[in-house]
Amino acid sequence: MTDKLSLKQIKLGFVPTRRNIFSADAAIEFADKTRDKLDELGVNYVDIKDVNDDGLLYDDAGLEKITQKFKEAKIDGLFIANENFGTEYEVARLAAKFNVPVLLWGPRDEAPAPDGSRRRDTQCGLFAIGKVLRHFNVPFTYIRNSDIDDPSFSKGVIDFIRVCNVVKTFRNTRILQIGPRPFDFWSVIVNEGELLEKFGIQLSPIPLGELTSYMRDLIAKNDPRIEETKDVYHKWADIQIEDEDFTKVAALKLAMQDKMHEYGCNAGTIQCWTELQDEIGILPYASEALLQTEGMPVTCEVDINGAISEVLAEAATLGEERALFADVNCRHPENENGELLQHLGTFAFQTAKSRPVLPPTHFVFDYPGSAAFDVKDGTYTLVRFDGDHGKYSMLIGNAKTCEGPYEQGTYAWFQFKDLNRFEAKYVYGPYIHHMAGVRADVVPILAEAGKYINVKPDYFDPIEDKVDAYWYGDLDTILDDDQK
Repeated sequence: MTDKLSLKQIKLGFVPTRRNIFSADAAIEFADKTRDKLDELGVNYVDIKDVNDDGLLYDDAGLEKITQKFKEAKIDGLFIANENFGTEYEVARLAAKFNVPVLLWGPRDEAPAPDGSRRRDTQCGLFAIGKVLRHFNVPFTYIRNSDIDDPSFSKGVIDFIRVCNVVKTFRNTRILQIGPRPFDFWSVIVNEGELLEKFGIQLSPIPLGELTSYMRDLIAKNDPRIEETKDVYHKWADIQIEDEDFTKVAALKLAMQDKMHEYGCNAGTIQCWTELQDEIGILPYASEALLQTEGMPVTCEVDINGAISEVLAEAATLGEERALFADVNCRHPENENGELLQHLGTFAFQTAKSRPVLPPTHFVFDYPGSAAFDVKDGTYTLVRFDGDHGKYSMLIGNAKTCEGPYEQGTYAWFQFKDLNRFEAKYVYGPYIHHMAGVRADVVPILAEAGKYINVKPDYFDPIEDKVDAYWYGDLDTILDDDQK
């Protein structure tokens, strides 16, 4: 169940509409019912009751007042409630003024009166509004024509708020890039200018030395936050490294955190090897793990698109679930549809099934500073944002944890419906070996958000029809019974 506080981070502009030839009283009645339901759900919305006597959109005068009010309020999404037939051209004119997601819905019509007359004709108006929105090139989401108390309404509104959060977060993403990519990792090459021009995503590059010198300065000054951070680590994990190295882990976490704040970033990525070890003698993964835990995703190997993947995944849950960031490593030794997702510690501690450990070393790099645990059982949404040659997409789908051999580092074995299909998607690209994941089914949320951010969903299972049906209200979940 979505926490009402989570819903408050997104502000909707609520626009009930009517058409003059149908009953204004009926439209006002159903607009008020819609308001009551939004209040019950805990939705944060800006109302238009003050724009005219009806509190409805139906003319240019109301349009201008609503536009000004919503721009001053800085809304994150528009909710068009078609309360009788609706005035389609006013709705489209309004929606075209805002580059935000648009939700369209109308309450189901009552039975005709004994004399055969109808008060509202709402469904017919939905068809008209949808067509005119297309003429205005306004993408939109709709909830099926339903009663206000139908579960599809509540689910649809909350899911739309999740979509708005993905879009808002994506468009406001700025990534701290610490160092250049490692030479050997050509797969993580990105086009910085293209990310900015297409999506408004900004990079804030700094040299590795800026971070390490700042970290050393924190230690030299005996910054009191270092001991506080070490206390936080003790709450989450068993510490098996020397205290001097543990101090470095905490100081590196603070250094990355401070630099993210300094440059106004909501995510980061770092050249995690091998120059860093030559300079400070530790791995950065345990530091990244605590940042992940606190809602500041940081990826390794300067994987910028990986950081974007994490941002998308967490935003789809309204921040209620923290992400794991993993290498897609190898096939299960016995399970033909099993795959290992593993890394040296870049999973949020909230994802741990067993108590995390900061081990003395790791088999890949003989340095302290990694983290180790297996993840909670369940069904996850896995996502990879990536692109090349000017085309971008999100590889998305669900996988369920399964039993598998012990691994060092942070890891999970996942059962896929068709691992061969998943593997082929990765080999043909444009994706690389890193993937983000959250313990929630947010595939439909990410897919719907794609239409607003111009990123095409690419499903690693053939589920496109199921995702569509989810939004039309025919399904509560796209998962099969064996995936739940």
